[in-house]
Amino acid sequence: MTYSAQHLSQEPQRSDIDTQPGLTVLEFGTPWCPHCLGAQGLIEQALGPRADIRHLKVEDGPGKPLGRSYRIKLWPTLVVLRDGQEVARVVRPTDAASIQTALAALQTP
Repeated sequence: MTYSAQHLSQEPQRSDIDTQPGLTVLEFGTPWCPHCLGAQGLIEQALGPRADIRHLKVEDGPGKPLGRSYRIKLWPTLVVLRDGQEVARVVRPTDAASIQTALAALQTP
């Protein structure tokens, strides 16, 4: 799986994310957020060629447990995971290079 343009209809449970094998990028934001909309091209550019990474677009907001468990403060925030463990994070990316730098953290075990 690679870049996903649509938010999940229901956010996953943190316990499911923590036990997810492989490489995952959680993208926290909303479909109406101007920062989120502006970053979509950058996120797609960085994730598009990476078929090895699962991309989960999670709609965040007050009281949403998954975003709170990751202490999300600004949108979009990309949380990069290897086998359910956070290895990097990008907050409000302004270029694809910052996302690619975070993805590079997946290369070192």
